[in-house]
Amino acid sequence: MPALTLLPLLLAGCASLQPANVNENASADAVAIPLDDHDLLVAGAIQGVAVTGGHAANQPVPYEPIDSAPPETTVNPQLYLDIEIQAEQAEMALEEQQRAEAEVVAAIEASLRETRIKHNAWHRLHDGMQLTPVENARVTAQLNWYLDHQSYLQRVMERARPILPFVLDELEKRDLPTELALLPIVESAYQAFAYSHGRASGMWQIIPSTGRFLGLKQNWWYDGRRDIIESTRAAITYLESLAAQFDGDWELALAAYNAGPGKIRSAVRYNKQRKRPTDFWHLTRIRKETRAYVPKLFALRELFANPDKYQLDLIPVNNQVSYEIVELDGQIDLALAADLAGITVNELYQLNPAFNRWATAPGGPHRLLLPRGKAERFKAEVAKVPPGKRINWVRHRIKNGETLSHISRKYGSSVALIREVNNIRGTQIRAGRHLMVPTATKSLKTYTLSANSRIDRIQNTNRSGNKNVHIVRPGQSLWSISRSYGVTTQALAKWNAMAPIDTLRVGQKLVVWTKDKRAQSVSIIDTRPGNALHALRYTVRKGDSLYLIADRFNISVADIKRWNQVGKYLQPGQKLKLYIDITSQSG
Repeated sequence: MPALTLLPLLLAGCASLQPANVNENASADAVAIPLDDHDLLVAGAIQGVAVTGGHAANQPVPYEPIDSAPPETTVNPQLYLDIEIQAEQAEMALEEQQRAEAEVVAAIEASLRETRIKHNAWHRLHDGMQLTPVENARVTAQLNWYLDHQSYLQRVMERARPILPFVLDELEKRDLPTELALLPIVESAYQAFAYSHGRASGMWQIIPSTGRFLGLKQNWWYDGRRDIIESTRAAITYLESLAAQFDGDWELALAAYNAGPGKIRSAVRYNKQRKRPTDFWHLTRIRKETRAYVPKLFALRELFANPDKYQLDLIPVNNQVSYEIVELDGQIDLALAADLAGITVNELYQLNPAFNRWATAPGGPHRLLLPRGKAERFKAEVAKVPPGKRINWVRHRIKNGETLSHISRKYGSSVALIREVNNIRGTQIRAGRHLMVPTATKSLKTYTLSANSRIDRIQNTNRSGNKNVHIVRPGQSLWSISRSYGVTTQALAKWNAMAPIDTLRVGQKLVVWTKDKRAQSVSIIDTRPGNALHALRYTVRKGDSLYLIADRFNISVADIKRWNQVGKYLQPGQKLKLYIDITSQSG
């Protein structure tokens, strides 16, 4: 701020400054100082008297043309110097105050930034990193891919939001490298419902055998490989054991997580026998997938260790987990649980992806993860519902020819559960009797992320070509069916939410997309795999039905009808031609 513009403000309250006399009787120590128009106006404002033409300060000062000579007047020079000094001091004080205020604002902003960073789970991940960075062509190639697909990373970080804090908690408890929290990005992009070509499931992509080895339950109702809590603890335990097997070499341990420890040990032995380095980067007898697997993890480590360097916009993730755990004493319908908690069924499945069906598993775990803030309401509401009312029960009258498997499929339940609740030994049931069958409280379509709903959604996806529906018959596999339609096994598995090595069950529905229009099913002659199917001549006995015969030989009623010209009812002594799979008849 210019010094002269501050003068009226500074001097307005100074009692010691009196208006100067500028007449011809001025004191002898005053000297004449010529002033320009601007100085005259300022001086007039200070002194309160006219300096031109004798006008008072409270009256307008006449404008003088620039080329007119101003009247000569005199001002005390010491007063003028004092005014300038005070103005400069005021200006300096103001600048100092502004600097101090700016420093305070900057300090507050820095504190807020630091607080946001420290409460961001990605900051925790950065602080807990223990792996030595790796720079080589393989890591650089993966790093460049991630940099070219930052929208993918944004989606991944969004999916990790509810899970990452818990993963970091578990790693920190065991003092393990927090970079391992990036492994679900490599495995599944943090998708709890991911299912791979190798039958691996969940965000940690655990295969069935490894899951059983790690103690994860896998049944019709529940798959622990997708349980956020159980799978995370199991995967970290497995990683920790692999690191111990390979003497703390995390690069080999990570490779073993992908390929299996036996294959990595074999690759190490191969190099050792040939006097070659045995670190991961020199292994040659490993799969292409494993060769890229470890570089992906180290590329992600580089990215999340240096987000500013790579202009990676980290999505804020609160350090506190976003869910609460509620323990129950028994089975509950998931649609009912969602209603009681005040959330959607979809939201409930997202936090509880391990449940395959419409309810929690009868044999447990009896635990639900609910969004933070919803648990108290749920506890209060569920206490009002008696345990016997937490799932729906249907009284079913057994019809002639029905089996437990038919009834279980009709109600979306399981044979084991029906047998358990009705105290049935074996599989024999009698027509006319009644069964109590647990079933969903709402339409099965409501349970949008159940196993059946996920399969239906994938099977109903529109693709190019013609859609064919194939019903699986005894002895068939994905390989044999794919050969019959002229498609790849991988494509057939993908269209049906399966892995190429998955086994099929008789009567299972598959969709097949072909370039040309085909019949809806393939002839048994075309698909019979040599010795797997055997022709059988069966004589109908009293009490037999199509359902009973189909169930007895593990075939479908539709197949019996196609192989034989029969109506709805059978007659004792009637001959039927059946094709049975001898490998599926034991037990």
